[in-house]
Amino acid sequence: MAQRKRQLVSDELSEAALQLLALKGFDAVTIDEIAATAGVSKRTFFRYFASKEDVVVQFLADMGTGIRTELAARPAEEPPSVALRHSVWVSMAACAAPPGHSDRALRVVQLILRTPALRARFLERQDQWRGDLAAELAQRLDLAPDTALYPQLAAGMALTAFDAVLQRWSGSDGVEDPAELIDRAFTTIAPALDAVPSESVGTGKGGNEASLSERRQPPGAGSR
Repeated sequence: MAQRKRQLVSDELSEAALQLLALKGFDAVTIDEIAATAGVSKRTFFRYFASKEDVVVQFLADMGTGIRTELAARPAEEPPSVALRHSVWVSMAACAAPPGHSDRALRVVQLILRTPALRARFLERQDQWRGDLAAELAQRLDLAPDTALYPQLAAGMALTAFDAVLQRWSGSDGVEDPAELIDRAFTTIAPALDAVPSESVGTGKGGNEASLSERRQPPGAGSR
């Protein structure tokens, strides 16, 4: 019960902050105003968030957890490009899909991308996501997490695509369709994402970089 109440207060603070920040801009909103809108004291605000920045970044930080959760749930036989595209899209859609949230989500994304302090915090979070996604990819593909390059590279490519989509969606003021942008971005990087090296856990071999696509070629396919 106590945990549920704590989550409800946190959600109310986040909702109040995001509405105010999206409407008035980051610098124009005070913590006192956020607390008053949520119906709590300033002291209560600081029990949940260290700053205004933390409230805003949390809006997208939850997406990092969502991306990894979605990736873990994808079928094992699915190509990495398909699994990652789906995981990124589901997480992005979740933040904007509820009724009335799409416009607010866009304003918050614009706020983050256009405010240097928030942009820096968002990039810090993306570094954390990269490690989480890399760990999930290594487990999914049976690659050595400490030695294989592929998981970090693939996670980095997926998050770069995600960032590029946010930039285009934000820059178009919501005119461009984020689903279409994600499809285009992942179509571009799919060949690299699906070139999974054959090195595996326990082999002790870090030099075998033959990709799965190469190994699937019929005999003599590469000779002329």
